[in-house]
Amino acid sequence: LALSSKTLSEFLLERRLTLTDSLEKCLKKGKGEEQALAGTVLTLLCLQMGSGLEGEEVFRSLKPLLVSVLTDSVASPGARQSCATALGMCCYIAAADLE
Repeated sequence: LALSSKTLSEFLLERRLTLTDSLEKCLKKGKGEEQALAGTVLTLLCLQMGSGLEGEEVFRSLKPLLVSVLTDSVASPGARQSCATALGMCCYIAAADLE
């Protein structure tokens, strides 16, 4: 809720590795709702960090996991939808590679 209501860019920049590790664990080992929430938090994190180097680094490290959940036919529809939204938003905001 804090990410969606306040600008916390400095706070997040200082803790981006910790946040990235936590999101990675949620996407890898979580199920259903946990994966869906991780996708939502990643979207908000990309929005907060912007199109700079840090945002691109976070997106680049988590992109394979987002694609993995998105293409997993066993994953819950909510998790797949959240990861698809995160992938689209983060591509738009933080991806340096046009492809």
